Amino acid sequence: MLNIVIFGAPGSGKGTQSDLLKKNYDLVHISTGDVLRTEIKNETELGKIAKEYIDKGQLVPDELICDMLDVKLSSLSDGVKGVIFDGFPRTVAQAEALEEMLARRGEEVSVLLDLQVEEAELVSRLLERGKISGRSDDNEDTILSRLKVYHSQTAPLAEYYLNKGKHVAINGIGAIEEIFSRIKETLKRFNG
Repeated sequence: MLNIVIFGAPGSGKGTQSDLLKKNYDLVHISTGDVLRTEIKNETELGKIAKEYIDKGQLVPDELICDMLDVKLSSLSDGVKGVIFDGFPRTVAQAEALEEMLARRGEEVSVLLDLQVEEAELVSRLLERGKISGRSDDNEDTILSRLKVYHSQTAPLAEYYLNKGKHVAINGIGAIEEIFSRIKETLKRFNG
């Protein structure tokens, strides 16, 4: 299976590129952000807890995310060609938990695609997305808080995968198709 972690700061294009990966490689896309937003919308207990963290621009605790992801992985049907992990893992502890979840299924992470975008561009993209989507977390104060959390808590994950030989930096600036072309070139090395 081709198991991809799509990685980058908020606004780097993870969701957009995940959609293209899903279509072109017939992969299952697991976006923890989408799952959490659904939980929040449905006002489940997990959703209420998660909303408190998200509204402050903080990460949802590992245990909640890991439990939710393990259930999601268990629900996948046989014959799945691979998974795109979008928004997970965000910490080294989550990466280790993901390794364990996949190992129990005889799988592993194939590659981490690190979409790299300058901070000013990220803020601009997220503010624009907020105007279109109405997402409560796409306002300037929360965006800056999310970027601070990303740099302090999430960015070390890149080094974790670099040490495992699975980290690939992708230039996340340019037309959507250009960025996807860079990703496809990279995946030739990991997809036989």
